Amino acid sequence: MNVFAVLKELVRQGNRFRRTPIVDDDFPAIRDEFDRELDKATAFVKAERPTIVCLCGSTRFMEAFQKAKFDETLAGKIVLTIGCDTKSDGELFKGEEGAAIKGRLDALHLRKVELADEVLILNVGGYIGESTRRELEHAIRIGKPVRYLEPQS
Repeated sequence: MNVFAVLKELVRQGNRFRRTPIVDDDFPAIRDEFDRELDKATAFVKAERPTIVCLCGSTRFMEAFQKAKFDETLAGKIVLTIGCDTKSDGELFKGEEGAAIKGRLDALHLRKVELADEVLILNVGGYIGESTRRELEHAIRIGKPVRYLEPQS
């Protein structure tokens, strides 16, 4: 059965619920509208989306996060970054419960690395802490391109 025949059958069934039935003379217009909508959907699927970049670095360098987020956004990229600052929001991260929260946040950031097309390591002064190193190693392991804010020594 061709697409036109399928469309006709759907209309026939749909006419049971309509006050004004669709007739054969309506089919060229319906087919043309269908083709236009299909063309729009195809163009949307084929359209390139912006690059997604994930920022990774120590929360002690919040200014670097802000600048990188600004610069990358102006470059037309979707930016994934940290959701909270474990240094400034320190009261939330004390004790056993705080350690559990930090662990969940670290795991969440690894998922952001997975979503990203590329990773930008904010290695201010060459510093890469334990969490950032784990994120860097994860990015490399799953084949994400990695850039550095400062040249690696």
